Amino acid sequence: MNGSILCALIAAVLFGASTPFAKMLIGECPPILLAGLLYLGSGLGLTIARAVRDKGWKPSGLTPGEWPWLIGAVLFGGILGPIALMFGLLFTGAATASLLLNLETVLTAVLAWVVFKENTDRRIVAGMLAIVAGGIVLSVPSGDSGALNAPGPVLIAIACLCWAIDNNLTRKVSASDSLFIAGSKGLIAGSVSCLLALLTGAQLPAWGVILSVMTIGLLGYGISLVLFVLALRGLGSARTGAYFSIAPFVGAAISIAVFGDTASGMFWLAAMLMAFGVWLHLTENHEHAHTHEPLEHSHRHTHDEHHQHAHEGPWNSEVPHEHRHSHVATRHRHAHFPDIHHQHPH
Repeated sequence: MNGSILCALIAAVLFGASTPFAKMLIGECPPILLAGLLYLGSGLGLTIARAVRDKGWKPSGLTPGEWPWLIGAVLFGGILGPIALMFGLLFTGAATASLLLNLETVLTAVLAWVVFKENTDRRIVAGMLAIVAGGIVLSVPSGDSGALNAPGPVLIAIACLCWAIDNNLTRKVSASDSLFIAGSKGLIAGSVSCLLALLTGAQLPAWGVILSVMTIGLLGYGISLVLFVLALRGLGSARTGAYFSIAPFVGAAISIAVFGDTASGMFWLAAMLMAFGVWLHLTENHEHAHTHEPLEHSHRHTHDEHHQHAHEGPWNSEVPHEHRHSHVATRHRHAHFPDIHHQHPH
């Protein structure tokens, strides 16, 4: 299996599992503080891991033009999105909320295609329409509880839009150190959200609850985000989102099997529609003759058909390494995704 696809799938499992566990703790911690602690746990854990890996502090490697993309990703994905989700969980069951998060995939793809001009095809569009249909089914109020539940899906949809913006902005810096990107996002977003919560009167919960929330954050928001950035590097925004869309199914399965959430007929109809959409994404094949324009950048790589540059001194072409390198203009044909080397027009 393609390594980028594997990264996206593992990221999805970790993030999907975090939603029902966050729902379990929503009564122990105000929503904004809960969102902040989730990201703070992520940021602290990844920053420590990066310091251990690099044996001290190492510059980020981001160019001046890349910082605005990262700051925007932190704002939308690290602050606004999690806060909207935590408030949405107040009005929505964990299983339903988990499936609604599939809307992030659709919104990510729409932004990638319309705003950032990433390529698409009819199969991917059909899959997105199936996922949207599932989200609409889940959002229809049922019985007398409709008025109470109505804000939940709307808030979760807003969270999905924030994360869709985040995904496309993060793609712009995905060639850089994934630990730095995910760790800095967690530290900044977590600190801002926690400060905002405390200034508005929130009280810190018991230390046991804080540690539980931060652990969930490290796994579901931290390590998951590192893997997601690596997947963005190899797949592009829309397709990474497509693989990541198994996350809601993981969350829904845990909610039903572990926490005893109920599943209505509408829930299963939505699940089938979303599953069909995901299947269309996973079975896509994109191949055509294409041209690589000259490009210079830095990222971890081995010497494959896209990396044939020279090195100063002895080196092993099969060992992954990182340095700034140039690509010459090339034209060839092979199956590919819109990764950092394939952003050509169609």
